[in-house]
Amino acid sequence: MQPRKLAVLAIGFAVSALFLWLVLRQLDLAEVGAAIASADPLWIAVAVMCFAFGYACRIQRWRIMLLPANPDLSFGRATVPFLASFATNNVLPFRAGDALRTIAFRNWLGIGPSVVLATLIVERLLDLLSLIVAFVIALFIFQHAAAQTNEVIGVGANVLILISVLLTITLLRPQLFERFTLRAIALLGRGAPRIATRLDGITANIFTTLKQQAQGPRMLKLLFWSFFAWIFEGGLFYATALAMPALTDAAAAWLAFPVATLATLIPAMPGHVGTFDFFASRAMVMLDNPATAAAAFALLAHFILWISATVSGGICLLIWSIRRDTGTKTQNQEFSQ
Repeated sequence: MQPRKLAVLAIGFAVSALFLWLVLRQLDLAEVGAAIASADPLWIAVAVMCFAFGYACRIQRWRIMLLPANPDLSFGRATVPFLASFATNNVLPFRAGDALRTIAFRNWLGIGPSVVLATLIVERLLDLLSLIVAFVIALFIFQHAAAQTNEVIGVGANVLILISVLLTITLLRPQLFERFTLRAIALLGRGAPRIATRLDGITANIFTTLKQQAQGPRMLKLLFWSFFAWIFEGGLFYATALAMPALTDAAAAWLAFPVATLATLIPAMPGHVGTFDFFASRAMVMLDNPATAAAAFALLAHFILWISATVSGGICLLIWSIRRDTGTKTQNQEFSQ
């Protein structure tokens, strides 16, 4: 492995270790374990169901993005690379799952890598927009905790609203950024013509896909499925909180949900160990939940998310490894040359 990648990996592990220490440094680990052990299995099952429904919505959203490139793409065929990529990201560094979904599944999907890459970009923008909106709503509902939460996150609600507006413009009018990007590539071509030529073709394909997604009815469908995907994700947090009798305010999970998920943007070890747990527990404590119960909630919610995605994605990887030769031929030959 290259020294630079080793350094990045080491920093990620150090960040995770630091945040885990911040979560557990003043707590009795036996009490945290007891709080997790006391969780109601019925509500845990509800949380797992919320995971399943939420990811089904996200898969359907991704399938809608891919349909212009392959109108015959089924829900089941879209499910395999989607879940496999999340499982890979959970156990391997450097967003290996995203690379896997973009490149390795092109025959399985019958779609070229640059089109898949463009859909991943739209997916990330939709997710970020949804989380920011959820966070702003949570701040409005839990006004007495808003000041503390802003200190932890480091940005105010007004800044988040501005970011959400910019994201919306990007999703609805990608052509506003196309000309600027192409000019930047042209400048790059003066010093690195081969790279610029390659990037020019990829960029054109990406913006074609982005503009396809921005069309009125299609974008409304994407927003619809994004809304339900993240409602179910929030439901997972809430069901986990209801499972834990030691918590005094289970509704605080609706604040922990966007806070912890946005915290996964912080570079850390695979699976977002530490960063997710710290911010989830802090959000719960801010709404007057006991620190031990808040830490137990964060660890349990994280485990449910991680194990559900990793196991289901691992099964999808197994299916792909067995049946990969039955995948359709790619309809985009740009990367086969």
